[in-house]
Amino acid sequence: MPDIAFFTQTLLPALNRGLLVSLSLIIPAGVLGFLGGVALGCLRAFGPPPLQRLGDAYTALLRGVPLVVQLLMIYYALPGLGIYFEPYGAALTGFVLCTAAYQSEYVRGAIQSIRKGQMQAALALGFSKRGAVIWIIVPQAARRALPGCGNEIIYLIKYSSLAYLVTCMELMGEGKVVASDTFRFTEVFLTVGAYYLVMVTLAGWMLRCLERRFYVPGFGAA
Repeated sequence: MPDIAFFTQTLLPALNRGLLVSLSLIIPAGVLGFLGGVALGCLRAFGPPPLQRLGDAYTALLRGVPLVVQLLMIYYALPGLGIYFEPYGAALTGFVLCTAAYQSEYVRGAIQSIRKGQMQAALALGFSKRGAVIWIIVPQAARRALPGCGNEIIYLIKYSSLAYLVTCMELMGEGKVVASDTFRFTEVFLTVGAYYLVMVTLAGWMLRCLERRFYVPGFGAA
């Protein structure tokens, strides 16, 4: 028989506290990472060559170094340079920087899929290059990049579980504490996994709704 008291009095209250912290990481990191990815993707596609190379180097670095290493560098190594972060700030900074790098790759690919004639037509109609990018190229590219960017949000939900490594006690961190205190690893981690499964399922459903909302007949796949 399952120990109902353990779940209702110990495990679920702890995981619910951690869930709130996880959401406070995932939501701003997803929004800021997407905006940063759009800006970085546009810079890599349309910026001056030195800035394009700088953007490419940033993306290669952040995509090439494991997120665990990035978080540990931010929280434990940067204080040696006089830069200090609270646990939440370190986790959020790491997630935003990493997510923006991946999002920029989706955005850059989507931008490059837009025919060059559209930019030329916009310039011929009197748009500046910046105006053409903002009002003509980016809205189309955003629709094409949405599935890939949405997939990155799914990854963000899952790798938010790494925040406990910098002592930010989110869902996984709270679960690990309960498991270590009670030695009931099976019940704890099965329940933690169920929490993440529900979050990923809800996020996937919302992203599909978003794709249908912004779908334009004849533009991309239905």
